[in-house]
Amino acid sequence: MSGLQFFWFLLIGVLFAGFFFLEGFDFGVGMSTRLLAKDKAEREQLVGTIGPVWDANEVWLITAAGAMFASFPHWYASLFSGYYLILLTILFGLIIRGVSFEFRSKMEGQKGRELWDWTLFIGSVIPPFFFGLMFTSMAAGMPIDEKGNMVATFTDYFTPFSIMGALVLTLLCFLHGLNYIGLKTIGDVHTRAIEYAKKLYIVLFVGLAAFVALLYVSTDFFELQTTATTVIVALMVVLSILATYGVYNGKEFLAFFTSGFTIISLVALLFFGLFPRVMVSSIASANDILIVNASSTPYTLKVMTWLSLTVLPFVLAYQGWTYYVFKNRIKKDDVVKY
Repeated sequence: MSGLQFFWFLLIGVLFAGFFFLEGFDFGVGMSTRLLAKDKAEREQLVGTIGPVWDANEVWLITAAGAMFASFPHWYASLFSGYYLILLTILFGLIIRGVSFEFRSKMEGQKGRELWDWTLFIGSVIPPFFFGLMFTSMAAGMPIDEKGNMVATFTDYFTPFSIMGALVLTLLCFLHGLNYIGLKTIGDVHTRAIEYAKKLYIVLFVGLAAFVALLYVSTDFFELQTTATTVIVALMVVLSILATYGVYNGKEFLAFFTSGFTIISLVALLFFGLFPRVMVSSIASANDILIVNASSTPYTLKVMTWLSLTVLPFVLAYQGWTYYVFKNRIKKDDVVKY
């Protein structure tokens, strides 16, 4: 394996981690518009916290998919063809969520607004659930033949392990969103978000315990990557404990960043467990798709590396500036339509 191959495998992991950290709280806020907000003004207050940034956060997903296509075309082909219906469902959720931000602000009648408020909620639940389902089932292994083709059935996608992974990621995103609301709002919705988070962290620890148990049974992560898997699982628990401490003690920055890094550690668990593979075959280990034979040519990787190292700092600086500009907390009276 060359250094550039490893670099791009790592970079794709970083891009997905960035997506779930940033878009994770967007999903959580979208869920909160129905589960937390009590009236129209509170829903507007919640939407106002992510209105200026949600679309930029989605760029991380586009970048990750584009990087996978350019640097690991065989991985991209097997993943996107094998998970076609799952990814189509995720795309549907992202689309209806995106248009709901625009349509809900243009509806005069109560019924029309309610429709797009529910669309925002549903579009915020679908992506994290099905992303969790996809990545968890991929970690367990899917029926991939010697040509890299994946032909799976319903029971390959939906297993106890993949469903638990989907539920855990969805819950993590909801908690991340609640912590973001605690960081970005003032008033009743802020207090209610903290109270919800206090109760849900108990549920999270139960879910994490079940997930780790199924991870041990359903994958070879503990066998092949014993140290890395053990350390990352322990890190997830420590981060969740710190987030719980932050929630109970009014340390909002601590709660928000540790909940976000819990999601990042979940992504790291997947990529460390897969290494040096990118796809695991449940038919035979000889059919596993490896980093070394899934990548583009060395010249392609070299050109892409120079381009990414040139452009990426400007993108990060721009997004960081956006968060700085919109750093103030949102009050219920600050009803801004997005």
